[in-house]
Amino acid sequence: MIANTPIVSIFHPSSKPKNNIQVQGWIRNKRNSKQISFITINDGSCLQSLQIVLDHSQFSESSSKDWHIGASVQIFGDLVASQGAKQTLEMQAKSIQLLGASNTTTYPLQPKKHSLDFLRENIHLRIRTNTFSAIFRIRHALSFAIHQYFHEKNFFCVHTPILTQNDTEGAGELFKVTTLPLNNVPKNEQQTVDFSKDFFSKKCHLTVSGQLHGEIAAMGLGKIYTFGPTFRAENSNTTRHLAEFWMVEPEMAFYDLHNNITLATDFLKYIIGYVWDTCKEDLCFLAQRKNSSPCKQSSTAFDNMPLMDKIQQILTKPCIIISYTEAIAILEKSQPYKKNKFQYPIKWGIDLQAEHEKYLVEKYFQQPVVITDYPQSIKAFYMRQNEDGKTVAAMDILFPGVGEVIGGSQREERIDYLSKAMQYWKVDQEKMSWYLDTRRFGTVPHSGFGMGLERLLLFLTGMENIRDVVPFPRTPGKIDC
Repeated sequence: MIANTPIVSIFHPSSKPKNNIQVQGWIRNKRNSKQISFITINDGSCLQSLQIVLDHSQFSESSSKDWHIGASVQIFGDLVASQGAKQTLEMQAKSIQLLGASNTTTYPLQPKKHSLDFLRENIHLRIRTNTFSAIFRIRHALSFAIHQYFHEKNFFCVHTPILTQNDTEGAGELFKVTTLPLNNVPKNEQQTVDFSKDFFSKKCHLTVSGQLHGEIAAMGLGKIYTFGPTFRAENSNTTRHLAEFWMVEPEMAFYDLHNNITLATDFLKYIIGYVWDTCKEDLCFLAQRKNSSPCKQSSTAFDNMPLMDKIQQILTKPCIIISYTEAIAILEKSQPYKKNKFQYPIKWGIDLQAEHEKYLVEKYFQQPVVITDYPQSIKAFYMRQNEDGKTVAAMDILFPGVGEVIGGSQREERIDYLSKAMQYWKVDQEKMSWYLDTRRFGTVPHSGFGMGLERLLLFLTGMENIRDVVPFPRTPGKIDC
């Protein structure tokens, strides 16, 4: 049996002509001339497709009647120097076997440019296009870099629960999980749902974060990270929201806010640098795609910057670190504020909106920004209270174009402060006694952060809709594939 040769290895810079090799893939295009037919195939291993030359003295035109676009084939032949200008090597076929037929009249992905809306309606096939195969190769490289970074930093990967009782952020946008019969839900004496009859004998939902369990793991392992799916039942159809998305969440014992920021910024540069080094062809293709798309007029230089320059800017420029209070002062002195151009008000205590973050990152500083020490009233119960009694040791890292890519904090390690915060936010301390135990028994300063994988992918790929950087997006009303 002849081993299959991936197309990515054929187009490696060191690759040379070679006899008697076998390739497999899907037909992307087909054209005929009098003596020769050409088909191009792609196997997903790289952006480039391989041209196959079929001599009519060996392969009659009629024999190729089933070699339609979308069909899968296995081809045996010789790798030779190409006569064309678009590729260095091509294959002269000696035999070809049809593995899976395709109906050329009904196959949706014809050799032409398709709109992203059209491809979202054909989600099961869009990964065969150059755009989406490039995106998901980049997603793979980014995921690999995340694991590699933490492994090199002596972190341990911990798999935190997907089924949980805990609403980490307290937003209440939860997917409920039950085995109760929905056509005959058991009721208790108060005529509310009797969860004692359910699988776990209590309420259960899909996790919105692995953080709280991550903190427990860090109290024994020192430095951990969790990397998995999280879920929010937010009924939003914007270009920035998904119901199922992937989060990277490290937790570190003996880390304060400064240590946390240092780790987070180093982490971002490492994983972005890895993608830059290993996915250059895919990045360049997506950059060209973005350059050829109609551009919206923008008031910021960053929006008009080529994609590759945007990525380089992140890799070469340091993150500016400012406090929330300093950010508010900058916004209050800005021209958009003075001319009433901001849609949302500016005053100390507000939650910064996308327009405010965009001004700070793209207009004022024109580089990544870390904002620290947010008001306690707009942050979660577990964040460490600062000495001023008004702010918490929180930090958000903002990127141009996408806004927040990382959010984190030093966690409140003092049980009396944590208990008061839980009372204020109406967090059930009895149900969370296991969490409080980490403060009762050997508490230490500790910190952590979360990064949404898809949010960073939006930045790296230049895509504008988060549904285009996840293979199978889950959004309101959409769970068909």
